[in-house]
Amino acid sequence: MKYPNLLSSKLPNVGTSIFTVMSKLAVEHNAINLSQGFPNFKCSEELINLVNKSMLAGNNQYALMAGLMPLREIIAEKTEKLYSAKYNPETEITITAGATQAIFTAITALIREGDEVIIFEPAYDCYQPAIELNGGKTIYLQLKAPNYTINWEEVKKVINFHTKMIIINTPHNPTGSIMTAQDMIRLEKLIAGTEIIIISDEVYEHIIFDGLEHQSVARFPKLAERSFIISSFGKTFHTTGWKVGYCVAPEKLTTEFRKVHQYMVFCANAPIQHALAEYLKNKNNYLELGNFYQKKRDYFNALVKDSKFTVIPAAGTYFQLLRYNGISKEKDTNFAVRLTKEFGIASVPISVFYHNGVDNKVLRFCFAKTEETLEKAAAILNKI
Repeated sequence: MKYPNLLSSKLPNVGTSIFTVMSKLAVEHNAINLSQGFPNFKCSEELINLVNKSMLAGNNQYALMAGLMPLREIIAEKTEKLYSAKYNPETEITITAGATQAIFTAITALIREGDEVIIFEPAYDCYQPAIELNGGKTIYLQLKAPNYTINWEEVKKVINFHTKMIIINTPHNPTGSIMTAQDMIRLEKLIAGTEIIIISDEVYEHIIFDGLEHQSVARFPKLAERSFIISSFGKTFHTTGWKVGYCVAPEKLTTEFRKVHQYMVFCANAPIQHALAEYLKNKNNYLELGNFYQKKRDYFNALVKDSKFTVIPAAGTYFQLLRYNGISKEKDTNFAVRLTKEFGIASVPISVFYHNGVDNKVLRFCFAKTEETLEKAAAILNKI
């Protein structure tokens, strides 16, 4: 009698994350790590003190499953002021253990065997595995060079009665591009009359440059009524290791989201929720973030402008793309490894964000670093 292979993988084509690979390589070769997306400077002392105060006050047990109510209330207030959209903190806002958990939860709540989910490549690497684990089928569309925009005619062609969900990401990781109001209007028209659900990954909502405005789906009522909006406090407050984010969605979607959330993590970090509820009262703590990171982007780009790399200006996020086709014809994964080993600087190759490894000779560099780190990194890049 033959027994089934009990150890067969549910994700046979998924290996170790590129971020883990490159960060490990950076450590091994004592390289400057501009690969993984985390700041190398301290977060706010005030925020640290608020967390400490919360812990000392005894807020160290389980939070409510949906999250601390004062935190949900101030998120609702922030969302209304920024995007003119009203959400009920009781029934439409959920605090999560980071944005990745929120995305996985939303996909798990709705995607069944055979459902199709449209994503845009290069795509953040957590989307496709979550779709596959839930029996869904990923439909890949490529963003268009040179500005990594969506071709809505292509989207129209692949939508069919199997299409259950579309995942968008703005500001976009890894390219730093943003979606416009016109993009949102096109999306709204395309899915009118369907039952397609949107996941809008907006974790970099406050990191946007050059006087541009973040076009949250919350601004567009017909989209908002069918959308999960995912955001992250880690990206906003330089605390990626705390893993606290949130999901905003209409009640009918939130109900399904919470059914999964309660059995996946139950609740997010309690003392940090108390601290964030207090810290968010000062709007400048997040409204000034765009200017803060624009200075870093501009500083880094000015430092490398005379290098052999070509800068593809970022409109948002804290990532900058550099094209190296004037330097080498190597595959981007090989070039990224060689830069780390031989030159002491780690980046992320963009081909890993495509399911079929599209290689446009582009690397992603994180500029959420101190000026000293950016100067050292630029000095290396200028010599290549």
